[in-house]
Amino acid sequence: MFEFIALFLVFYVWHAMGITIGYHRGLSHRAFFCSKAVEYFWVLPGYLAFEGSPIWWSTIHRAHHRHVDTPLDPHSPRYGLMYSLTGWLNEKEYPAHIDPKLQSKDLLKDPIYRFLECNGNLMQGHALSFTINFAYRLVILYFFGWIPALASLLAGAAVLTIPLMLNVVCHMTHLGYKNYETTDDSVNVWWVGLLAQGEGWHNNHHACPGSARSGMKPHEIDTSWWMISLMRKLGLVYRVNEAKHYSLMKRAVVIRMMKRKKIRQRLQHELLQVAS
Repeated sequence: MFEFIALFLVFYVWHAMGITIGYHRGLSHRAFFCSKAVEYFWVLPGYLAFEGSPIWWSTIHRAHHRHVDTPLDPHSPRYGLMYSLTGWLNEKEYPAHIDPKLQSKDLLKDPIYRFLECNGNLMQGHALSFTINFAYRLVILYFFGWIPALASLLAGAAVLTIPLMLNVVCHMTHLGYKNYETTDDSVNVWWVGLLAQGEGWHNNHHACPGSARSGMKPHEIDTSWWMISLMRKLGLVYRVNEAKHYSLMKRAVVIRMMKRKKIRQRLQHELLQVAS
């Protein structure tokens, strides 16, 4: 039992950081730069957590930030909890306003990512992902036995649920807290932050999406940022974009002023309508 638990935890952290460092902060936001070898090292465990094509994942996530909590957001809980959780995964093609050729040109330059993308055929891309994922566990089973194979499979499946859950929980304002004023519903949820290796500090992330650091306050544990910081010290990553708490507070003040201005303009417009 101890062997299984230890292997599960190792696989869990590896796969989770594959999403946070590889898919999310690396590919989707380009919050840091690194060699292709380092990039693939972190993208691989993300892919092996049933996350699908890196191009598809990053394109959807970039669209989420571009259209956050509006009808064009691919998975905002404002427009249905179940659709936000898993319903959007059943889409057979990209929505009309989402196109990897426009929004993920940088990723389409990579031949491996293009292969995994299956030329934009989402169902084929998902099928390929599941095939490779299960084949990977069969290889582990053949060479190392059922304990590491099962630990890997369950860890990958557990990690798969994290971004799906985050899409819902961290965009429901009554379930978390905000450090910064933003134009969306994003909130920080402590237990998601722990399970998702730092991704649960979602309000912080939406306050500065391009930052490689999400945990801003001392209690906001961000293990993915710790790993990125270690890689920076080792010279494995460079041009790391790190947001600071004070700069985000300044930005929040500007957003708050813009919100108040919009409210005043709307009230003035409504008063003019009543007067006329």
